Amino acid sequence: MSRYNLTPEDKARNERSYKLLLLFGMLSITMMFAGLTSAFVVSKSRADWLKNFQMPTAFYASTAVIIGCSLTFHLAKKSIKANQRSATSLWLLTTLALGSLFVVLQFMGFGQVIGMGYYFTGPASNITTTFLYVVTVVHLAHLAGGIISLLVVIYNHFKQKYNATQTLGIELGAMYWHFLDLLWVYLFLFLYFFK
Repeated sequence: MSRYNLTPEDKARNERSYKLLLLFGMLSITMMFAGLTSAFVVSKSRADWLKNFQMPTAFYASTAVIIGCSLTFHLAKKSIKANQRSATSLWLLTTLALGSLFVVLQFMGFGQVIGMGYYFTGPASNITTTFLYVVTVVHLAHLAGGIISLLVVIYNHFKQKYNATQTLGIELGAMYWHFLDLLWVYLFLFLYFFK
């Protein structure tokens, strides 16, 4: 039976399967970041740990931007469920623009850290900024996956594969973006408060 001729029960079962697979993937990513933040906590007792390190201002802006990504993706999902195709297009493209801006701001933040005289690798580096770099780059790697999935969602949307009764791709994309948003907010707050 093709996926276009599925019974409502089969369709619901397929949707649950895809969502469970995504949840399993997000749980795996969460465990990886739990390990990284645990290593951060253990390393904090080192003598060379920077006690007065200030977060780069670009990271504050990137936090606001990624929260905006979650909002715009939510509005895209809401719009497609109302069969508002042009509004869905607007919100998906806005999410892509904000996601790209988040990446730019992250690299600006790296530049600000270097501008403060702290380096991520080499003889002039220290453990504090190396952890900041590793945590941020690993998050950016997962965000790259999110941007690729968003591009697939946008492509499928313009191919008119989504409508009020077929929203699975947008729902999965939104779940992942909300997860990336929460993950970055957690990492930002952790790095900000647990110095």
